[in-house]
Amino acid sequence: MSSKLPYVNQPGSILKIFEKVRHAQTPDRFTGDFLETKLGFRGGNYRQFIPLAKKLGFLGSDGRPTDVYKRFRNAGTAKTAMAQALRTGYHEIFERNEYAHNLSKDDFKGLVVEITGLESKSRVVQLICQTFDALKKLADFEGAPAIEKEDDRPAEQPQKLVTDGEGTLRRDFDLNLSYTINLVLPKTDDPAVFSAIFKCLRDYLLRK
Repeated sequence: MSSKLPYVNQPGSILKIFEKVRHAQTPDRFTGDFLETKLGFRGGNYRQFIPLAKKLGFLGSDGRPTDVYKRFRNAGTAKTAMAQALRTGYHEIFERNEYAHNLSKDDFKGLVVEITGLESKSRVVQLICQTFDALKKLADFEGAPAIEKEDDRPAEQPQKLVTDGEGTLRRDFDLNLSYTINLVLPKTDDPAVFSAIFKCLRDYLLRK
């Protein structure tokens, strides 16, 4: 059971704060002092904006504005940045339905109830839905990339065994990862000794 879907107690205040964020200078750290002094939002309920912004990916854990924060302040990318933020903060919702932003209020609420395990009449469920609905007004999902599903991730590539010009056997990966084995060979003029050594090494590596 999860109760980590983000919400605030006054969802209506979110739009006002984000509007100020777009026009205010980007701070080194987004703190309560910045929220109160620079943006003009005082009070405990307004301070809930900071943990919300962190869950959405607008702020790092230390309060530093992220690239999503900076793209939101750009009028040309603001809405797609918010869509990305919603997919981040409500990833459990979008993992169940990648078009969650198009669901009816009742269907969206059903997903919230399913994920949180709370009663449908719960105040928390209502606030989660209201918070998402408020943020959705600032988002454009058509221009934002969908979340990556586990099945869509590239499969691990097969390994290849190669030999360089000096007789060194290496196992290469398509990810450009490799390791090299250096051998100290015995002093001998018999080529059969070298052939036997490299044959054994090759057979050993191919079993790995």
